[in-house]
Parts: sequence; structure tokens; C-alpha cells
Amino acid sequence: MSQATGFDYAPTGKPQPVVQPGEFVFASAFMDHGHIYGQTNGLLEAGGVCKWAWDPDPARLKSFVEKYPGTKPAPSFEAILGDPEIRLVTAAAIPNRRCDIGLQVLDAGKDYLTDKSPFTTLAQLEKAKTKVKATGKKYAVCYSERLQNEAGWQAGELIRAGAIGEVLQVLIMAPHRLSKASRPAWFFDKECYGGILTDIGSHQFEQFLTYCGAKDAKIEFARVSNRANPDKPGLEDFGEALLTTDTGASCYCRVDWFTPDGNPVWGDGRTFVLGTTGTLEVRKYIDIAQPGNPGQRIYLIDSKKVEVIECQGRIGFPFFGKLILDVLNRTENAMTQEHAFKAAELSMKAQAIADSARA
Repeated sequence: MSQATGFDYAPTGKPQPVVQPGEFVFASAFMDHGHIYGQTNGLLEAGGVCKWAWDPDPARLKSFVEKYPGTKPAPSFEAILGDPEIRLVTAAAIPNRRCDIGLQVLDAGKDYLTDKSPFTTLAQLEKAKTKVKATGKKYAVCYSERLQNEAGWQAGELIRAGAIGEVLQVLIMAPHRLSKASRPAWFFDKECYGGILTDIGSHQFEQFLTYCGAKDAKIEFARVSNRANPDKPGLEDFGEALLTTDTGASCYCRVDWFTPDGNPVWGDGRTFVLGTTGTLEVRKYIDIAQPGNPGQRIYLIDSKKVEVIECQGRIGFPFFGKLILDVLNRTENAMTQEHAFKAAELSMKAQAIADSARA
């Protein structure tokens, strides 16, 4: 797994078990996106045991079980759903199939952790809301640009602790490397991935809600386009959106597939947060101005000092341990269901506005 491409980027944190061996057993399935490895890593690092793996592609399944010794290839997805020992199924299917898979998981009495984006249509979201209410099970989402980035996570902790006062504005730049030749066909089919704001944008909307302490937002402006890939008419390679949260904060994101080839990582993702008493910048994957290009770093300025906070290798990915305990204790400390769904809802509403403007 390499930092050079985003598709197979599967970060590892550090072992932080929250359960005893064998206390939390899960399965990994539908490996259409390489994020399945990052999701599996996070659950294993938190003490989970991956009992089964399944994918309709035998080659993908073989590669996965070779990566994780002790994980067995399941004879079918139905076999996973029928195993009473499995508490949670994590998956990274083609985006427009993620909802149907999640509904099956919840119907089987298990919790679900999907790669973002969890839906490609608002109709899917409504189905999931209904199913969650009926089953009492969790439809969790791995918004990895915060949950699997130590600086992104720590920024939220600092803001919550009042390090920069009340948040007034959040700006996010989220470039990604296209790696066109290595992408599967579904990647260029908008019906499959839902549009760039639905897809990459869902990460950013989740961060807006988190950093602003918001529960909702109004979409003020949204735009998408295909600027440089006429050979792939289903691709949107540029998108942007402007929101106002219910806390009064202004939020803007730019998402794109234009990471230059000279960049050693898949995207120079940055987040800028303006508060009433300070500012905060997150450099997620690289800091091009520093020797050695360290990433996962925060620059914090308040009334007394300028502080550089190194995060990589120090925090791990607490989300996964919190999620495991939420599953076992039926709590909501990792992320509330409302929050996970709202981030997806806002990204799809922004996409709809952008699609309408483009039509």
C-alpha cells in the first residue's frame, strides 16, 4: 500500500486494543475499493479479530487473506451474515451498492462499517434511516480523511477543547491523484460513484460538521466539472462547495483529481480553521516546506504563541476502538448515527445543486 496513490492508500496507526482477544469478531467483504485494507487495519489495531473475508473476485479475495493471516475466505457473503459470532461487517463496495449491502447486514442483526461515501442517492439514505430505526443496528461510515489521519483527528480534539475559540470559518483543499490507467471502469461511471461532491466531498462535509460543532448546514453554492479528461465523460475532476453551518460558520471545500505527478503523496490535503481567538492549519499527508516532508502536522496560533504539533505516530486512530466499544455497549461515542448520515446528506444535496447548475 503506497502513499503515492489514494486508491490503495491504507494507513496503519498503532495497536490500541480496547477488547480482549476474541471478544470482538468481524468480517471484511466487498473489496472494490482499497480502503477496505485501511478499515480492516483500524479494527485489528483496536483489538478486533477478522474471522472471514469475502469478495466475488477470487483474486482480490486471495490477496486479502494473504495480507491478513488467520482470516479465512468465506464460502459466500450469506455465510458471513449467518455466522452468529460476527458482530460487524466492514465493506468497501462500489459506492452505489453500499447501501443495499448495508441493509442486508443490518437485517442479519449485525452492525455495518462502510467506506465513504455511504450512499449515492438521497433515496438510499432514507432506506438506511428506516432500517436503522427498525433494527437498532449501526450504519457506520469510515470518513478516513479525518478518522485515519492523526492530525485531522487531533485538530477536532483541539477545537473541541477551545484552543482557537468559536469556529468562524473552515477551508479545506482536498486534491487527489487520478492515476487514470489503474482505475476500474466503475470509477468513471457517475451512476456508480455519485459525483465528485458525493464521493470525495463527503469527507469534507464530515469535517465541517465536526470542526464547527454543527448538526446541519445550508448549501450556498456548489459546482462540478470535467476540465481535463474529455476521454472520460463520466468523470468529474473538479468540484467546490460553500456552506453555512447552523452555528453560523462559513465552510468552503475544493475537491479535485489534479495532484501533480511531482508530488510524492497522493494529495497535499490541507485544512484551515479560523477561530475567534486563534487559527489552526492541518497538513494531512505532506508538508512540502519542511525537510523530509513530514505529514500529519498542525500549525496552531493563539494569543500567546505559534505552535507546531507533530501528530504522526503519536495518536493512532481512536475512532475504531470507540466504534468497537459502541457496538459492544450500544453507545455512540465514536460518531453518532445522525452525524454520519448528515455528512452524506449534505454532500449529496451539494451534488444535486451542482448537477442542476451544470445541466
